[in-house]
Amino acid sequence: MPFKKADFVTSAPSLDVCPDPYFPEICFAGRSNVGKSSLINALVDHKGLARTSNVPGKTQQMNYYQVNDKLFLVDLPGFGYAQVSKEERERWGRDIRDYLLERSTLRLVLHLVDIRHEPSDLDEEFFYWLGTNRLPFAVVLSKADKLSYNKQQQSKFRLKRILDEMNIEVPIIVSSTKDKKGIGEVKELITEFAEF
Repeated sequence: MPFKKADFVTSAPSLDVCPDPYFPEICFAGRSNVGKSSLINALVDHKGLARTSNVPGKTQQMNYYQVNDKLFLVDLPGFGYAQVSKEERERWGRDIRDYLLERSTLRLVLHLVDIRHEPSDLDEEFFYWLGTNRLPFAVVLSKADKLSYNKQQQSKFRLKRILDEMNIEVPIIVSSTKDKKGIGEVKELITEFAEF
């Protein structure tokens, strides 16, 4: 499916103010500053649609982007670095958990991990939580342009081993928004899970 038309719709702080559950949704999760907004921009070929920032924790609500008038891409608040209070981080955690477990139109979680680093404890906990709750997900290893091909493959193998130990088998896509690596694969996956 070509991603031709994309618009920002709303920022939702919690599940009860999300748009009506009408269109299929693909959500983007991961640590702060891992490249979720950049990936959304690359998918729709619109550099300024999702706001990117060098300041971790900038996305503080669930940002909804509508594609082709038939699909929502949802940018979730990043976990980890955000310069906010512990109470605020816990609230985000509850709101995101409610969204992931109760949103009837959610089709796929794309969990981004920076390819240059080993998955953090938070990443691994999230893999396990998604698997335990039987939520369909894939892992996107972002910022691949920062590493050689051999190092990219090492990171992918390391991640696969972690997932294998959890008895989880999901797609792993190596991507770079800079040189468009893996963007086509992510689009194909979204199209498959959105059931167009």
